[in-house]
Amino acid sequence: MRHIVNNYAELEASIVSQLSFQSQHPGTSGGYREEVWKSMFEQLIPKKFSIARSVFIIDSAGWVSNEVDLAIYDEQYTPYIFRHGTLKYIPIEAVAVVVECKSQNPAPGALEDWLEGIRGLKTSQRSVARMNHDVIFGDDLTAFRTQTSTRPLRILCHTSESELKIPDGFDIIIHPKEKRLTVALTSALQHLEYWYNELNHNEEKYEDYRKAFVWYKTKDSGETSEEQAAEAQEKKKQYDLQNYRVLVNLDSKSEEKEEISLLSLTFQLNQILMLINNPMLFPHKAYVDMFNEKYAAK
Repeated sequence: MRHIVNNYAELEASIVSQLSFQSQHPGTSGGYREEVWKSMFEQLIPKKFSIARSVFIIDSAGWVSNEVDLAIYDEQYTPYIFRHGTLKYIPIEAVAVVVECKSQNPAPGALEDWLEGIRGLKTSQRSVARMNHDVIFGDDLTAFRTQTSTRPLRILCHTSESELKIPDGFDIIIHPKEKRLTVALTSALQHLEYWYNELNHNEEKYEDYRKAFVWYKTKDSGETSEEQAAEAQEKKKQYDLQNYRVLVNLDSKSEEKEEISLLSLTFQLNQILMLINNPMLFPHKAYVDMFNEKYAAK
């Protein structure tokens, strides 16, 4: 097992070295930096996901994001990438993660503008699909839904070893520090109940569909005892993403533990992706209507 840990530590050092090369050679394009980060994510996520560089995210209302450096999306369930020459447009329903890759000094206001473009995207419920029990209409909200409006995880990757002024809105921030990577989860809440609701019932109008996890075994009486309440709090804490960090003793001669950030990120990111699991069913008719209405003859 130590070989696995050492491998991730060495991989971190390799990534930092590649990013450092880009920083020391200003003529190197931002595309090089994006490729380094893209290669890192490709080693972390399941093969069901694809990663596209320099794309735009769209929704069925006609909203278009600013350029997204890296988009991680599920091509299996939503096989749509609309193209215009070399430009790619991916529907928001397919996108699980958006990544902004910045150098040491992003332009003032650039990150806020980028976040605003992502926040403006809304998924649509207007899907029709056959399930094992019936044909379902996604916009029929009379039945309980485990997924009403998804949003992508927002990640910032930058190359500065010092603290940057970063606006609220990024879920994860990754950057080099000395010869290793630092991964910061920004939300005050990190338990899985929070992430499930945040990513699957994102819009306020679907707040009633947000779900409280049952962290304890239900007794026949249906009442929650003090013992169950304590058990629930303990389990909730156990499944907090801050407790998905891998802290090990790399030097057998030292008692000091250090985090293998890349291994921590592997578990944290994939746990979040499993809470989304599959993207929303694709709302074909909503996009048809958007194209027809937006470009109808006047």
